[in-house]
Amino acid sequence: MQRKVLTKLLIAAIGFVLVGCTQQAPRYVGVDNPEVQAVISMGLDRQDFEKAAADAVDSLLRSGVLSKPDGEKYVVAIGRIINDTTQKIDTDLFIKKIRTSILSSGKAVVTSAITAGGNDDELIYQTRDLRADDEFQQDTIAEKGTILAPDLSLTGKIIQQSKTIDKNKLVEFYFQLTLTNLKNGLAIWEEESIIGKVGDKKSVNW
Repeated sequence: MQRKVLTKLLIAAIGFVLVGCTQQAPRYVGVDNPEVQAVISMGLDRQDFEKAAADAVDSLLRSGVLSKPDGEKYVVAIGRIINDTTQKIDTDLFIKKIRTSILSSGKAVVTSAITAGGNDDELIYQTRDLRADDEFQQDTIAEKGTILAPDLSLTGKIIQQSKTIDKNKLVEFYFQLTLTNLKNGLAIWEEESIIGKVGDKKSVNW
């Protein structure tokens, strides 16, 4: 009988220890909407890029800066998006969603001929190198002076700040974007979207 009692007490003690050691699941800060997807990790996930991009494009379109006075469409170039976080992330995940949303809006076009790192589509220039190749019909090759220079450039930065509060860890990611008029160098639109997550301080960001 005594052995059974000791066994039950041991099982209860082990259960108590396991509960006490359980890490708190990560959760978003300031988000009470039940439709928001569960937090996958303390780092940046696909849904975080989607939300940050959606917030940025929504702000950009509402600002009206993409409405060109003559009714034509601005040509937007994508500049550098700096990753200032502890994560090794591909900023193209963020950039591609913004490009797609801008093009889908019909308010502007995005150039692939020039970016901060060179150009997105090498064939733009490779096909023009065929002007001296007799094997290609020259009237099917783009003429000189046909590439449109960008009117605006979109640059940004992703910043991470972490704090430890009691037993919890707070991680905030700041998505900062700036749209600049390349003709005069003036910033005509800026936006910052913040994504905050809190979880057990033992949690990692990736």
